[in-house]
Amino acid sequence: MKYSKKVMQEFLYPKNMGEIKNPDGVGKIGNPICGDVMWIYIKVGKNKNKEEIIKDIKFKTFGCAAAIATSSMITQLAKGKKLKDAKKITRNDIFDSLKGLPSIKMHCSNLASDALKKAIEDYEKKKNEV
Repeated sequence: MKYSKKVMQEFLYPKNMGEIKNPDGVGKIGNPICGDVMWIYIKVGKNKNKEEIIKDIKFKTFGCAAAIATSSMITQLAKGKKLKDAKKITRNDIFDSLKGLPSIKMHCSNLASDALKKAIEDYEKKKNEV
């Protein structure tokens, strides 16, 4: 199995790794088959047009190189985006940004996009309960 240079770069030097204290939303997802588990934490703010955006985003991932690389990449793709646009980030966006993934590792990009969607849904659920 061969990883692209970009995957290795994101795995070895991941961006936005860690946890946000008092996050506005948390998305946790796991794959029982491969054992990968991801948490995505988001802080929501507003842009100059008063639209909700992902002001800050961090991740914690226990998993393989591809799981860590896709987690790092989803945070970079989502940071600063409007919530409705961040929800539209697909596994193919992650795949393209990483310059490919071995086919056996494609599920990692699904995990990352699903974890982000869960974090946004968690935020929206909390907001609607207030």
